[in-house]
Amino acid sequence: MIELTAVSSAKSRPATEVLVLPFYKGEKKAEPAFSHSLDENVKHALALGDFLGKEGELLLVYSRSAKEKRIVLLGLGEKKSCKAESLRKAGALVAKFCRQKKLGSAAVAFSELSFAEGLLLGAYTFDSLKAESLKEEMPVRLKEVSFLDAAKGFDRHLEKLSVIVDAINFTRDLVNGNADDVNAETLIETARDLSKQLPALKTTVLTRKQLEVEKMGLMLAVNRAAICEPALILVEYRGDHKAKDCTAIIGKGVTFDTGGLNLKPTGSIETMKCDMAGAATVLGIMKVAAKLKLKVNLVGALAVVENAIGSASFKPGDVYKSRSGKTVEISNTDAEGRLILADAMTYVQDVFAPTRLIDLATLTGGIVVALGDEFTGLFSNDDALAHALIHSGEITGDLLWRMPLAKAYRDYLKSRIADIKNAAGKRAASPCTAAAFLQAFIGDRKGKKGEPLPWAHLDIAGTAYLDDPRGYHTSSATGVGIRLLIDFLETSLH
Repeated sequence: MIELTAVSSAKSRPATEVLVLPFYKGEKKAEPAFSHSLDENVKHALALGDFLGKEGELLLVYSRSAKEKRIVLLGLGEKKSCKAESLRKAGALVAKFCRQKKLGSAAVAFSELSFAEGLLLGAYTFDSLKAESLKEEMPVRLKEVSFLDAAKGFDRHLEKLSVIVDAINFTRDLVNGNADDVNAETLIETARDLSKQLPALKTTVLTRKQLEVEKMGLMLAVNRAAICEPALILVEYRGDHKAKDCTAIIGKGVTFDTGGLNLKPTGSIETMKCDMAGAATVLGIMKVAAKLKLKVNLVGALAVVENAIGSASFKPGDVYKSRSGKTVEISNTDAEGRLILADAMTYVQDVFAPTRLIDLATLTGGIVVALGDEFTGLFSNDDALAHALIHSGEITGDLLWRMPLAKAYRDYLKSRIADIKNAAGKRAASPCTAAAFLQAFIGDRKGKKGEPLPWAHLDIAGTAYLDDPRGYHTSSATGVGIRLLIDFLETSLH
């Protein structure tokens, strides 16, 4: 992780390999106005009109007189339209420049937290699977960044930001890793290691035998053909012992998804190591909550299986019984994520009686068709919860778009031989019917019969793993959902 420091005066800044001067479009002074006169070479470049301050524009100037031998002019675009997301992208651009030029330190004449966030996120690289000989050819990593003319207390904001981005990178590493390496065993070990490092976390693991005792028939069915055992990994955090309020966050953890007997075709199967992104995100959230000592109570649940194919595979047309007692006709073995979530959701409601429940899942290709990779699909039975999550998405850049959760979608899942089908059997409204299936496993609030538990389903199939990484997403895995839910937990529960 890059070491970030706040410097109150530009004149007292440490010597670094590059000085970054941000400009709004059309301005001749760095923003905020740099406290000492600009280098003559910078003035000359501005006078020539080679740099206009357009968004994403970057000009390198070499200096003989400044403390830094390199000065980068960074364009922020029109001042009125330069929002948090623009600053994040600008920070990522600087990180990319430093990586390309093999620079290990930088000073930034700017103290904007969103810029620092983009810089940290944009500095991420994933090279653990490269040969050592090739690693030596990798560019020097940025190690130190100083933010100049920083306001009092900015250093504390930087410390908090570093904790959040560290957890995002931790999640990115898990999602980017090989499916053979990041399996149920790995995630169990990772969760237990977190509990050792952070005593505020308590980890409990339900392995196959316990899942059988708990009658979690859907999880067991999905994992039948896999070599690795299934697991429900429970991570608890109690940051407010006086409060009964508790948020449950459940993540889909399919460590590889072949589609089962409804086998995925070439073109769809190659990225299926990312199908555990929801589970990895839950671990990242729990890590941040414990490190920042958030005054909330959380239960994180990772439903971990592998949807393999073999003679023991669960079969289309057969009926399996869920923990809730509902029977499910399998119309498509590639609609497995909702099955394991259904059992996990039921267990968490039965055992922990949460105040609200949120699930994250790379659930449907249909959400990618609907929203691409710009928005996560949000389904919720509770307007207040949905609005709070959407607001946090706008603040953090983890954008959400609310999708319909109409009763009619449940009719698509009617079965002649079971209580419900796991898939509609047609492609129409597939994200909505998937959410409708999950909703069938949401019970009542504790002690309030007929009043459903507030629940939100986040379909991150488009946003968790990118075909075309860009901006501050430097690898396919994005860690989406961590910034969103940490903001939600901090701002919406008090």
